[in-house]
Amino acid sequence: MTMSLPLTPQEMHNLAMNVVGKDLESKGYEFIAVNSKLKRHPQFVCIDQSKQYYFVIVKAVLLPDNPNNYDQSWMATFQKHADENNAKVLFAGVGLRHSTNDYSPPLKNQDYLLEYQGAQMISPFPN
Repeated sequence: MTMSLPLTPQEMHNLAMNVVGKDLESKGYEFIAVNSKLKRHPQFVCIDQSKQYYFVIVKAVLLPDNPNNYDQSWMATFQKHADENNAKVLFAGVGLRHSTNDYSPPLKNQDYLLEYQGAQMISPFPN
């Protein structure tokens, strides 16, 4: 019997990107650019029907960590970058874990649990 290996951080990130990408697509966003490398932001640059640009940040976390938490000081810096490009920022946190073990990462070729509540708009910070 072969042991299943845990997903690597990059594989978890790719899985999260697939979930978020399908969600954005279903909501009518059009993709301009996609970057799936870890720690490269934004992961998606897209536009809506009114041609508003969005920078989408995707973050995969191991449950039980809260996928909707983000580093606010880093986000303020990123928001400034988005403002300079007339873009809005969406944050999409995706929580993953093994299907039967609350504290284990998802394993390759096995069922997993996923928590995703949709992308949240990050409000511009006052200057």
